[in-house]
Amino acid sequence: MKKVLSIAGSDCSGGAGIQADIKTFSAHGVFGMSVIVSVVAENTVRVIDIQDVTPDMIEKQIDAVFEDIGTDAVKVGMLSGPSCMRAVARKLREYRPPNVVIDPVMYAKNGSPLMTPGSISVLTTEIIPLADVLTPNLPEASEIAGVDISGTDGMRRAAEVIYGMGCRYVLIKGGHLRGSALDILFDGKRFFEYNSERIDTKNTHGTGCTYSSAIASNLALGMAIKDAVGRAKDYVTTAIAHSLPIGSGNGPTHHFYDLYRQGLEENRDQP
Repeated sequence: MKKVLSIAGSDCSGGAGIQADIKTFSAHGVFGMSVIVSVVAENTVRVIDIQDVTPDMIEKQIDAVFEDIGTDAVKVGMLSGPSCMRAVARKLREYRPPNVVIDPVMYAKNGSPLMTPGSISVLTTEIIPLADVLTPNLPEASEIAGVDISGTDGMRRAAEVIYGMGCRYVLIKGGHLRGSALDILFDGKRFFEYNSERIDTKNTHGTGCTYSSAIASNLALGMAIKDAVGRAKDYVTTAIAHSLPIGSGNGPTHHFYDLYRQGLEENRDQP
């Protein structure tokens, strides 16, 4: 079985962060592992508080995984500040895992900040160059690149700027724009578009975590990057289309919709 590690924050409400990552890994048939960098007290409405894990403990968790099990891909999510960024960067440089997918999480779905002010410079110099695929949404891409994004031209400009920071591929997610949900992947020379119909729902908690984890899972399973992104796009679109009305705010997506549907169909066939 292929193995995928998530390095991210813990979401006690289960819709985003480590919890969403592990669900996504399981839905793809890969073995999921986790390194928790922050404990986030949040729900579908608000972030109540954040407590960071010490850099030393972050590094020891990473050591524990690599000295015994290893990985076929790594997904990096929420990194709240420079100290944890540097700890993760040190260990990624030490172990050099294949297929590193980095989601530069800056805000929760409700707009609450998950990255401390002044962390962008460390993100761009320490973390982004380690990414095989970087997956910013529009506000994140705009902040990282310093580019105003109001349409596809802005997405392409931001992709070019961010690619110049050292990542192998950058995927700009266009979910914040009007119209269809268009994402643009850039490999330094060519742009690839992934489009889907926009789904009218408020239940999109953890979509970025889910998308990046699906990409990492597909890379671990041996897919080329362009195919891994396309398959992940299909997966997260299905998860959003069948999202769950849990909580009074932005509910979670349905990570196991296909699995549950198949299981129900199989059960109906039983005598």
